[in-house]
Amino acid sequence: MRYILAFDSFKGCLSSTEAADAACQGIRHADKSAEIQTLSVSDGGEGLVDAYRQAVGGQLVEMRAHDAMMRRLTAHYLITPSGKTVIEAAATCGLALLSENERNPMRATSFGIGEMIAHAVVEHGSRQFIIGLGGTATSDCGIGLLQALTSKITPNGHFDDAYQKVLRTCTFTLACDVDNPLLGTHGAAQVFARQKGADEAMIAALERRAEKFAELSAKHFHRDLSQAKGAGAAGGIGYAMMQYLNAEYHSGADHLLDLLQFETLLDNGQSIVVTGEGRSDAQTLMGKLPQKIMLRARRKNVPTWLVSGELSEPQQLLEAGFEKVVSIRPAHLPLEAAMQQAVARQNLSDTMQKLIQK
Repeated sequence: MRYILAFDSFKGCLSSTEAADAACQGIRHADKSAEIQTLSVSDGGEGLVDAYRQAVGGQLVEMRAHDAMMRRLTAHYLITPSGKTVIEAAATCGLALLSENERNPMRATSFGIGEMIAHAVVEHGSRQFIIGLGGTATSDCGIGLLQALTSKITPNGHFDDAYQKVLRTCTFTLACDVDNPLLGTHGAAQVFARQKGADEAMIAALERRAEKFAELSAKHFHRDLSQAKGAGAAGGIGYAMMQYLNAEYHSGADHLLDLLQFETLLDNGQSIVVTGEGRSDAQTLMGKLPQKIMLRARRKNVPTWLVSGELSEPQQLLEAGFEKVVSIRPAHLPLEAAMQQAVARQNLSDTMQKLIQK
């Protein structure tokens, strides 16, 4: 049997590559003759740079930037052989970079992402960008990103000057797994701010701040993209980049699967695709990476197993098209222990071994 392993990251626990490696180990214990192909994949969040590097190669660039709390850190981005620059928003303003008591979307800034873009423009002459929007701690509508771009590219710090000087020659593709607008009940503040540390009062304040920013921006540009698909991604970074930088929104999962030419890897009738993520539930069926993988595999009549850290609504997932749906977490194991890297690796390996031996 041939197994194609394409895991999303188990956030805060295992990267896409680490998850695939653990699953591979379990398969080998159960079937030493198995043919295994591992893919590093991402929906635009953590792992995008690694996935691109595995797919096409390129040069990793290291630089100093700021995290969401404006603390200095070392970040990396990728310049591909074709000259495209791949940046993960989470590399600087990622939620995983903050402890739980540090999370505060009223303070968190996207400044570090702007620093990365500006560094690539100024130091390497980059003009084509792919920006992965996922896993951020921010809800600042991308204002910090725009501030960093203008301060790093033009001495007077005016966006219009920076745009005319350099940014109008750049193209930006946004890779993300959400299509929420900036404002409203399905917008950035209402849907995502709670997980970033906001209480109800903060959510209302963030919504008002976003409304004001969108109103002023619409007057300046004579257009309003606050309701555009993906404008609410990464706390409104999607909006800032579409409104100010003419960025184009794409499904991160589809973008990468197209790059990998995923369908060509499927061998009808002789392969099994194994995918997974940190938690699978009904939201997985709203365009998340495992669903995108399963739908493409189904078109080739290849079964897909969903092997995730946490699991709820399994029947709905099975009815949607997954052949098997399992959680790697033993029922007796506390979540905190299950999320330790070594424990998660072993549980994933053991789960794959059991699945194949059944």
